[in-house]
Amino acid sequence: MLIYNILYSMIMNKCSRCHQGDVFVSKNPYNLSMIFKLHKTCSHCHLEYEREPSFFYGAMYVSYAISSGWFIIWYALQSFYLNWDTFNFALFVMVFIILVSPLTLRWSRLIWLNFFYGYKKEYEQQKNHLSPQDHSKSA
Repeated sequence: MLIYNILYSMIMNKCSRCHQGDVFVSKNPYNLSMIFKLHKTCSHCHLEYEREPSFFYGAMYVSYAISSGWFIIWYALQSFYLNWDTFNFALFVMVFIILVSPLTLRWSRLIWLNFFYGYKKEYEQQKNHLSPQDHSKSA
């Protein structure tokens, strides 16, 4: 169930704790002018996304793992099915990694957020009647 919750948060751009509020301002990861813009808090459970300065620096490691995963998948396909020459394969992988980098950035930040704030059903069902201070006390 943990993997499902992380995948749901990643794919739907939802808060890792309540799965209700959006994390990124723009739903489109290819809106490059808004690529780094996050909401300060969740609109539903008031989770503060960036609890400390540079909170998302750790997401760089997740981004590296995702990019490595892309490479491993393409390398396996290259080795067993595609059989391109080295230059064409390297060029293709570079272009592919650049094209999916907005998705990789978004997914790495959402996975990093899920490491620290897991999904809790009570936050999903909770109404918006508490102030942000009340939510931070209960977290």
